[in-house]
Amino acid sequence: MALPLMPKATAVWLVENTALSFEQIADFCGLHPLEVQAIADGEVAAGIVGLDPVANGQLTRAELERCEANPDGRLKLTITDIPQPRAKPKGARYTPVSKRQDRPDAIAWIIKHHPELSDAAISKLVGTTKPTIQSVRDKTHWNATNIKPRNPVTLGMCSEAELEKVVVLSGRSRPVIHDDEPEPVRHDDGPAED
Repeated sequence: MALPLMPKATAVWLVENTALSFEQIADFCGLHPLEVQAIADGEVAAGIVGLDPVANGQLTRAELERCEANPDGRLKLTITDIPQPRAKPKGARYTPVSKRQDRPDAIAWIIKHHPELSDAAISKLVGTTKPTIQSVRDKTHWNATNIKPRNPVTLGMCSEAELEKVVVLSGRSRPVIHDDEPEPVRHDDGPAED
């Protein structure tokens, strides 16, 4: 069940301004009835300013009056038709200083196990640059002798879901090659005649 914004502040307002029971307020705000009783007694949330759910559009005055008249009634949160903000796309991935020496290992693992991934996909996944990926691929990285391919998920560079998503997306753009299919047979009848 969806809860109102700032549940304790909403509970403070409902305790001070309505005749609702503690159970009704607790159910609406996602709190325990004893916590609501402590708010009413002034033991909890003494410094919290009440937040009017009617003014915020989370509750209607008619819904409040309905539940005040019926002690068994439960308040229902008003669903707004205001569009919710979309999550911003992630920018460049930050890698902590302690994990930066593991980046080449993660890049080497991805190149070895998923060669179909583009440099851009690897760059987003691990949080590195294309020149670093190219230097690991060409074995011209300054620390190439010490690079050991290690899974970026176990290194904490990305999640398993992110890795799978990138692999699936890259698979859509490339043709599928099955290992069990035989190669086409070429028939050479000898030198071509002029």
